[in-house]
Amino acid sequence: METQQSQTIKFFGDETFPVEMHKVRIVQKLFLRPVEDRLKAINEAGYNTFLLNTKDVFLDMLTDSGTNAMSDNQVSSMLKADDAYAGSQSFYRMEKALQEVFGKKYILPVHQGRAAENVVSQVFIKKGDVIPMNYHFTTTKAHMELNGGKIFEIYTDEALKIKSDNPFKGNIDIDKLNALIEKYGADRVPFIRMEASTNLIGGQPFSIQNMRDVKAVADRHGIMMVLDASLIGENAWFIKQREPEFKNTSIKDILRLMCDFADIVYFSSRKVSSTRGGGICTNDHDLFLKMRDLVPLYEGFLTYGGMSVREIEAMAVGLEETTDETVINQSPSFIEYAVRELDKRNVPVITPAGALGCHIDAMSFLPHVPQQEYPAGALAAALYIISGCRGMERGTISSVRDENGDDILADMELLRLAFPRRVFTLSQTKFLIDRVHWLYKNRKLVGGLKFVEEPAVLRFFMGRLAPVNEWPDKLVAKFKEDFGNSL
Repeated sequence: METQQSQTIKFFGDETFPVEMHKVRIVQKLFLRPVEDRLKAINEAGYNTFLLNTKDVFLDMLTDSGTNAMSDNQVSSMLKADDAYAGSQSFYRMEKALQEVFGKKYILPVHQGRAAENVVSQVFIKKGDVIPMNYHFTTTKAHMELNGGKIFEIYTDEALKIKSDNPFKGNIDIDKLNALIEKYGADRVPFIRMEASTNLIGGQPFSIQNMRDVKAVADRHGIMMVLDASLIGENAWFIKQREPEFKNTSIKDILRLMCDFADIVYFSSRKVSSTRGGGICTNDHDLFLKMRDLVPLYEGFLTYGGMSVREIEAMAVGLEETTDETVINQSPSFIEYAVRELDKRNVPVITPAGALGCHIDAMSFLPHVPQQEYPAGALAAALYIISGCRGMERGTISSVRDENGDDILADMELLRLAFPRRVFTLSQTKFLIDRVHWLYKNRKLVGGLKFVEEPAVLRFFMGRLAPVNEWPDKLVAKFKEDFGNSL
C-alpha cells in the first residue's frame, strides 16, 4: 500500500476545512426539486424519509449503508469474479483479506450485518439471557429479543450528554458491567457486545483501554466478547486521534488489536468496505462450527453467503482500503466540519463529532414538540421540505411500544445526517449547513407527527405518519418568503 497521508492540512487564513484526498472520475446527476414538489413528496411518503423516492432527493444523507463510493480498484476487481456456486475463488480472496485485516481464521459470509446478528443470536441466546452492551442497534435489539434475550445498555454517564468533550462516549461502564454480572450470574450472560462507534447515540467510539477493561471482566467470568465491527475503521481512526497511546500506531494495527479482544467479530460490509454483504469471523473452531449450519439455511452456501461474487471481490479490496488513513478519515473529517460549523451557529449538535454522520439533538432544536409527537421525525421531514436533504430519524420512531401500547421513549431524539465515504463535496456540505441554520432560526414553525400506519416490527422503515396540524404549509410559506424562487 502507498504511504498514508494525513487529511489535516494547515491553511494560510483562519478557516479550516477538510480536503478530499481523491478525485472524482464518475459522477451521478442530482436534482433539487422546487419546495412545493418536496412538500408533495413528503406527504406521499407519509412523513417518513425512508419512503421518499430518490428522484425527489437532493443530498441523500439517510445512511452510509451501501451508499459509500467504491474506489476504482474495487470496481475493477469485480470483473475477475468467479461465478462458481461452491468453491468460488472470489470467496477465498475475500477470506484472505478478512484474515489479514481482522486477524480471524474462520469466516462465514452473510448477505448483510443483520443476517450476522440473526445467526449469532440464534446460536448463543436462550430465553432469560441478558446481553450487556455499550448501546443497542435497532436490528440487534430485535434479533436478540426474538430469541428470548434482554439487552442492557451499560454506557457511561457521559454517553447521553449532548455537549461533551469526552472523546469516548461509546465506552462500557465497568462498574455497571460487574454489577450486572453479579446480579444475574455469568451463566445467563452469553456474551458482551461492543459496537464500534455506537450508531444510535451519535456514532460515538470506544477506546482500546475500555476494551482491555471489558475483556478482563469477560475473562474473569468466562464470558465471550462479541464485536460489531461495522464502523470499526472509523472507531480505529478516533482511537488514533484521541487516545494518546496510539497516536503513532497505524490504523491497520489498531484495527487488528480491537479484533484481538473479541471472540467473535461480525460486520456489515455495506459500512466497513463500501459494498454490500457481511460476515462473521472467529479464531475458535468450536464457535465456528456452532454457527456454520445456519449459513446455508438462511444465507446461501458457505462460499457466497447470499452475496454476489462481484460484491465479494469488491469487499476484499474495500477491507484493505479501510486500513488506509486517506480513505477512512474522509467521512469523519467532513462530519467534524459540519458539527463545528453548526455548533458555531448555536444549532444543538452532538459533540464531540462521531462516526457515520452529523447528529442534531431534536429535543433541543424543537423543545416545543413533545417527545410523544416524534420531534426527530418531524425535524427530518422539515429539513427535507426546505432543502431536499434526506436524513434519518434516530429516536422514538425507531423505538417500540410496551405491552400497554405506549411508546417506549428513546433516550435521545436525533436527526442523523449521514456522510457516506467520498460522496459529498464541500459545497454540498455548506449548502446543508446553511439550510439547517435557516431551519433553526425558524424552528417554531415546525410541529409534531402522529402515526397513521404503524407496522408491529421495525416501524421506522415502513410506518406512515402525518403532521398534527398545518405546520408544513406554514414552513413552506416562510421559506418562499425568505428565498423567493430559489430552490
